[in-house]
Amino acid sequence: MDELTEREIRGSFVNCSQGEAKRLPMPRELAALPWSDLDFLGWTDSGAPDRGYLVTAHREDLVGITLRKPPPGPKSLMRSSICSLCLTAHTSNGVSLFTARKSGAAGRQGNSRGTYICADLACSLYLRKKKRTEASQADESISLDEKVLRLQLNLDSFLVSVLEN
Repeated sequence: MDELTEREIRGSFVNCSQGEAKRLPMPRELAALPWSDLDFLGWTDSGAPDRGYLVTAHREDLVGITLRKPPPGPKSLMRSSICSLCLTAHTSNGVSLFTARKSGAAGRQGNSRGTYICADLACSLYLRKKKRTEASQADESISLDEKVLRLQLNLDSFLVSVLEN
């Protein structure tokens, strides 16, 4: 992913008002992020742990969406979950159901879409083994490039569902 400015990030949001986008917290140390390892920019709000934000290139546009997630439930070492985007397995609360208000009139009517994503929105780093989980990962015979393409296709599918009216 190309490095983004705060202005580009704030201007990309499609499922909130411009005023809301101006008030969104930005990721910490924006310039220090590992941009070359990111397929999308995702972060959670440290002041409101039920909120997340995702920005990515989508059909030649920069698209940002605001996300909500439920509060974490009780931890269970026996439970594991898989992210719908990157297919990384996590133990306990490592995957959350994130919902995004749909854009346009459908969103103003309260319609939303949801999917299960790595709770810290660090899918790109898990794919590249820059971050690890406690859960055992499936052995896959596909290359990193193919895994990245799969993540991008899964993310594109979710974005289409958020953007359609």
